[in-house]
Amino acid sequence: MHTLKSTLALRLLTSIIIMVPGKYNTWLSVQMGTKAVLCCPRIPPTSGLILTTWKIHLRDKPSCSMSLNRETNQSGKNNCTDGRISWASRPDQNLELQIHPVSISHEGDYRCEMGATDGNFEHTYHLQVLVSPEVTLSLEKNRTVECKAIAGRPAAQIFWAPEGDCVTGKEYQDNGTVTTRSRCHYPDCNVSTVTCLVSHPTGNRSQSIDLFAGRLTFCKAMGLDILLASIFCLILCLLNLSSFFLLDIGLFFIFFPHVQYFY
Repeated sequence: MHTLKSTLALRLLTSIIIMVPGKYNTWLSVQMGTKAVLCCPRIPPTSGLILTTWKIHLRDKPSCSMSLNRETNQSGKNNCTDGRISWASRPDQNLELQIHPVSISHEGDYRCEMGATDGNFEHTYHLQVLVSPEVTLSLEKNRTVECKAIAGRPAAQIFWAPEGDCVTGKEYQDNGTVTTRSRCHYPDCNVSTVTCLVSHPTGNRSQSIDLFAGRLTFCKAMGLDILLASIFCLILCLLNLSSFFLLDIGLFFIFFPHVQYFY
């Protein structure tokens, strides 16, 4: 058996194809809200096409099918009720299946079966729907920052630059999406800006935040305390010098009362 494996990576669509004679299997990832077009397998030019049937097995819906008899150019039974799943154009001209727009409920297997004079051919798509997460970054108390990748599918990964004292967890939603939440604490006052890096199949994103933004932090307070203490010490030193100076003048007049000063 000859096996061919190929991987195609695109911005919104990725797939892995495994092919054997007469049968193809494609693992396809499509971003939610986009359009997916699925193709039937190629048949030899010398083979006469008789019947084409798309069989659809969704995860959370009943199976359905739609077909075309090439000899009569008439559509057969079509019991697919989701209007977003349809022929890409006229089935007597184009046998491609179209899903538009793609939603999470469209995850499942899509098989094109072609009956021809030279035998049967089929191509099965194992469709996975990707959902791009919403990324937020917020500053909390005591130099703690929270980064969230909300409602992604699959779950996003979160990294920090620089690394801090971090805790990361996941929240699974009923619609199949996952929210990844990460909280990091930065006790080192030398760190002023941190960046949250979100990795996801739909694209990587990053957000940065200033740890000193718009609030009196511990580090700022400590800096102000040092400054105030320095100013206070300077004032005390000046007062002490003034006191010594006045004391010296007073003692001078006591011991030398006969000295007169003219201004």
